[in-house]
Amino acid sequence: MLRAADVAFGYGRDLVLRGVSIDLPPGGFTGILGPNGSGKTTLLKLLAGTLRPTAGRVALDGQDLRTVPRAALARRMAVVPQDTQAAFDFTVLEIVLMGRYVHLGAFEIEGPRDFAIARDALAATGTLPFQDRPFSTLSGGEKQRVIIAAALAQLGVPDAVGQRSGAPILLLDEPTAALDLRYQIALADLLRQLQQRFPISIAISTHDLNFAASVCTSLVLLESGRVIAAGAVDDVLTPAHVRALYGVEADIHRDPRAGRLVVVPLGPADGPRP
Repeated sequence: MLRAADVAFGYGRDLVLRGVSIDLPPGGFTGILGPNGSGKTTLLKLLAGTLRPTAGRVALDGQDLRTVPRAALARRMAVVPQDTQAAFDFTVLEIVLMGRYVHLGAFEIEGPRDFAIARDALAATGTLPFQDRPFSTLSGGEKQRVIIAAALAQLGVPDAVGQRSGAPILLLDEPTAALDLRYQIALADLLRQLQQRFPISIAISTHDLNFAASVCTSLVLLESGRVIAAGAVDDVLTPAHVRALYGVEADIHRDPRAGRLVVVPLGPADGPRP
């Protein structure tokens, strides 16, 4: 289990997070929601170990992340950032093979097993036909899938699943920010399929309430660096919480065709935001 307990973090004197606690259990799918500046990305970086809390503790299976070797942490946890641009014109297969670097020794190059894992990851994300194409020629949704494939290759999925003591963890920062509606739906389907096939724990930060409702089993709501609600989707995604979080009135109901909660914004809430 990945757990943040009463963490705080600030840039200089300005605290971005204040006393935040969050659990990501094995096989869980957690959405971190909040307006701009609420601390979503910062919390994701704390969970990934790329930032260290100024107070509180982030632990993986009870071990403080600060004591976990970086290579070992990278083999257990992968991050999919908002920016999916590559600095050089790599092929799709080369991008995914980069995920295997944490498994290689000094001066070691990728071997047949690394190529097999990379191609399996591409197949799992439906991008194997693109393996020889330049990454820059792909659409935004295709790039997102390839970056997820690179994260799976980094985690050794599906090759190492069942051979490790803890479930691999996938963290995604605003995964739908640059995607049109069709690719948002496709990404939601992909994440659901991956979690059904493999025992992956997933956490996403997102603004998209409907996307979160379609994939997550639990939610954490952040406002000004504090948790205002956390728990199962049906318990947390309420009109009162949407009003408190965004200052917006919303109708929230379970759609029988979608089989999930649907959020319909109605307009600004009257009066100042809490």
